[in-house]
Amino acid sequence: MSDLREPTLIQSVQRAFRLLEAVSDLDERATAKALAHRTGIALPTTYHLLRTLVHDGYLQRLGDGTYTLGHRMDVVVGRGRATRAVAQARPALEWLRDELRSPVYLALYHDGEIVIAEIVDSPKVPRIDLWVGIHDAAHATALGKCILAHLDDDEREDYLARHPLNALTPHTLVDGRELRHRLGESSLIATDRQEYALGVTCAAIPVVTETVIGSIGFATPVRQPDLSRAGAALAEAGGRVQRALALARA
Repeated sequence: MSDLREPTLIQSVQRAFRLLEAVSDLDERATAKALAHRTGIALPTTYHLLRTLVHDGYLQRLGDGTYTLGHRMDVVVGRGRATRAVAQARPALEWLRDELRSPVYLALYHDGEIVIAEIVDSPKVPRIDLWVGIHDAAHATALGKCILAHLDDDEREDYLARHPLNALTPHTLVDGRELRHRLGESSLIATDRQEYALGVTCAAIPVVTETVIGSIGFATPVRQPDLSRAGAALAEAGGRVQRALALARA
């Protein structure tokens, strides 16, 4: 006799997916109250689910309190090879996190945009919240500057024409001419000293293959990072990530 019982469904998972769909439907930018109204989910439950989705990177909470799709969605909707590439690069990112005792980020240039493809943190070294998506803040981040420096002139100018140089902190460089000059300097390590967020400094290096332009970096409190030690660790991890990306996309 066949089992006609209804399958066991997890309501919290169903509700999380409904919230993701609602964010996408509402031009990818909506308040918690609007999402609760649209999905019929109680407001306290909506807040709880939103916090979880933001923490895991599937949503991003913007400075005005609205929500948009997060960096993890770029991986989810990507093709299988892109997902596999990020998965194969993760062990090297985890090694770098443990070596530097800092959260580690992988950024990629994809379809004319710069996106965060992976964040590797832990309870001991929690991530620094991306309060402004990197697609709107590449000029203010070490990760973004690494990638911009490795685009060809036409791609770089197209990107900068579509992304205003907004001042995120008093330290953000918003002069286009000076930014282009710095991007042209031959420095392997790009830095961001409180340009993206006050109290935070970051360093990154490029990871470039025949088909991928990306960067890996770490974030620390504003204290001056030891770039000589960090640079060696970044270089080792960068080589491993570069090989993983090349093999996965072969």
